[in-house]
Amino acid sequence: MNAVIDVYRRSPFWATFVLVMLKMVLFRQFNFGTIQIDRLLADAAAVLVILCIAELLTTARWKSVVFGSVNGLLSLILFACSVYFAFFGSVPTYTALSGLDQVGQVGDSVKAAISPKFYVLFADLVVLVVFALFSLRGKTRRSGAGSAGKPLYVGIALIIALGASVVYVRTDMDISNELVQAERLGVLNYQVATAINERRANEAIKDADPEKTAAALEQLEQEQFGTKTQAGMPKLFGAAKGKNVIVVQLESFQDILVGLELGGKEVTPVLNDLIENDGSYYWTNIFQQIGQGNTSDAEWNVNTGIYPTGTEAMSKGYGDRAVPALPRLLAEDGYVTNTFHVNDVTFWDRNRMYPALGFTKYYDKPFFENDKFNALGASDEEMYRVGFDVLQQHHKEGKPFYAQFITTSSHHPFWIPEKFKKIDVPQSLKKTQLGYYIEATNYTDYALGLLIDNLKQNGMWEDTMLVVYGDHFGIQEKEAAPEFVEEQLGINYDNRIARFNVPLLIHVPGVEGASSKQVGGQLDIMATVSNLLGLDLKEKGLSIFGKDLLNTDKNVLGMRYYLPTGSFFNNDIMFIPGKGFEDGTAYDIETYEPVADFSKYRGDYDYILNLMKLSDEYVKLLPKR
Repeated sequence: MNAVIDVYRRSPFWATFVLVMLKMVLFRQFNFGTIQIDRLLADAAAVLVILCIAELLTTARWKSVVFGSVNGLLSLILFACSVYFAFFGSVPTYTALSGLDQVGQVGDSVKAAISPKFYVLFADLVVLVVFALFSLRGKTRRSGAGSAGKPLYVGIALIIALGASVVYVRTDMDISNELVQAERLGVLNYQVATAINERRANEAIKDADPEKTAAALEQLEQEQFGTKTQAGMPKLFGAAKGKNVIVVQLESFQDILVGLELGGKEVTPVLNDLIENDGSYYWTNIFQQIGQGNTSDAEWNVNTGIYPTGTEAMSKGYGDRAVPALPRLLAEDGYVTNTFHVNDVTFWDRNRMYPALGFTKYYDKPFFENDKFNALGASDEEMYRVGFDVLQQHHKEGKPFYAQFITTSSHHPFWIPEKFKKIDVPQSLKKTQLGYYIEATNYTDYALGLLIDNLKQNGMWEDTMLVVYGDHFGIQEKEAAPEFVEEQLGINYDNRIARFNVPLLIHVPGVEGASSKQVGGQLDIMATVSNLLGLDLKEKGLSIFGKDLLNTDKNVLGMRYYLPTGSFFNNDIMFIPGKGFEDGTAYDIETYEPVADFSKYRGDYDYILNLMKLSDEYVKLLPKR
């Protein structure tokens, strides 16, 4: 043992370099499924830059401690990135640090994402600490002997390593696919590339003009879709004018659940009933478009129709703005605008986001009795109980309302108390993550039914438009493989298209309703709801990045963060770029089969990149409150 610790003491620089590079190999294998020796050179350059700086700034006496700390810090970063990748499917950037304060509130989900193999990244540190403790019994020797002249060599090494990192970053900095970029550059150089690109983007809009952005967007839309001449108002414009609006965001809710039966029992009987009865529009090809803010980003999407930037949660990055959102527009028309969430409103900085969106009042944790449903607090039943009392009072006072309910009972990891379960899953699903998911989402559907029953019994249903949608996927591949999902549920399922497919239902009293396969996303909800309410968003000076799904037969929508920037869905395919368009992959949205020739969709790829760029520019130019 003394011999091992002695080697580390005599040459902590190279010992740390070797150990960290071994961890880089493991990191690539864990997350990318391949090592790619040539790409390890990019990792080596970045690691050498850090170690050379540590060598030059540290005295001989403290080198073992400093290099041990560097090793520990890099190990922690690689561990955290591996856990993050396992849950989100992307390599986090330094901007994700802004969300660290949220981890405690979703501790169960974080624990579920940790694979035991990730702890191997700390194995050498444990060994070194043990060796160090044993060595304390002996004579402590001063390390770094014979280091004369080393600063010169280390300085030269630093210049070479830094130059190599610069070359790598410059070469791959313009790759829009973040996953490919991270794989090529390595996790450390990827952070540098992200920072440079963010600075570039901010510099580009420093002197930008909102009117020019709006004009550029209008021109882009005309080039992509052409100019339609339509006589009179759009279809169903104002069909729900003056009515109350209730928006329900279903946590971790995928569209595969809607209409699903297990053992002769419906998983979503409430949603099924809404779809089958007159007055409901239901879209089967709607896709999540969230970014780093996950659930809070879904709220942003639906209320603003603006793309999340992908680099930070919108609630954190833009909670200081005056956003031309649906709650703000309706408040100007005399609506009371409320939002309900059983957790603390500071979770994802909603205390900043809700005023930015124009909500009159938010109801969070102190307003609800905690029946200890899960780690986030009270059940959906409790949320709807409190919410309905508030809405009923508005109704009695003759005040129209816009109410947003953020459900939490089907939050990952989906472990709900036995007394709340409303469905008995088949034996083959018991104590499986998929079984837990079915139980939690079935309860979420049940609780929604209680709200609807209260609205009907108190004469409010016919005066209310109901909007129900899923915020993001729930099924994790490592917890329930696609083959297992298909076998157990008897459906066609894959981990690309079906995973990101969420439900969207809009119930409008007095209209016929219909089901549609028209492709859409969460950004399209604001435009669709606004049309039904008789709000002309363009007339109000808003730049619209989504489509009114009731008045379009062609759509192209982008998705990033959970997919690389440049990914899109259109009426035919889902496309994921490689380094660019030519080396990308495409899949049929109906059959999930690969599409070999996707060359005719090049225009859609260019359109989405430009659309997202304009959306980012638009949101960054919004005035601060």
